[in-house]
Amino acid sequence: MSEPVVVGQLGAVYGIKGWLKVNSFTDQPDGIFDYQPWLMRVGTGWREIKVSAWKRHNNGLICKLDHVEQREEAQLLTGSDIGVSAELFKPLPADEFYWRDLIGCRVQNTKGYDFGQVSQLMETGSNDVLVVKANAKDAFGQRERLIPFIEDQVIKSVDLAERIIEIDWEPDF
Repeated sequence: MSEPVVVGQLGAVYGIKGWLKVNSFTDQPDGIFDYQPWLMRVGTGWREIKVSAWKRHNNGLICKLDHVEQREEAQLLTGSDIGVSAELFKPLPADEFYWRDLIGCRVQNTKGYDFGQVSQLMETGSNDVLVVKANAKDAFGQRERLIPFIEDQVIKSVDLAERIIEIDWEPDF
């Protein structure tokens, strides 16, 4: 099995019967419950855990996990990452990709300048942003660059087989 994909995190305890708040990283927050079973990070490994119930509460989500019956048991899980097997994600069309697929890709412009590697992505509201960790010997002294993920305008191509993202972006910007 491949490394699980982190889709959320358990938040604070809710009530006395073992319910927990859920911080979802999915596009639609309650979509996190579509992926079952959950994998909970325990130390350096992962443990399978089942959600027995969930509901919306105010502007957030709360859940009840199997075999967690008391507040004290739930407190031990606060801050735990929620992962799911990558195999649970539906295949995407050829021109679409998951964020996790872009992490680690090399970024180069149309003139061949190597910007470095994608370390993460950020959502800004207007568009997503590539966080690119620059090469150690970057000619412009950059450690990190933020490059807007605007297809056709900035992002010219994404080649997942070669792990290269081609951009129209000047290295001194």
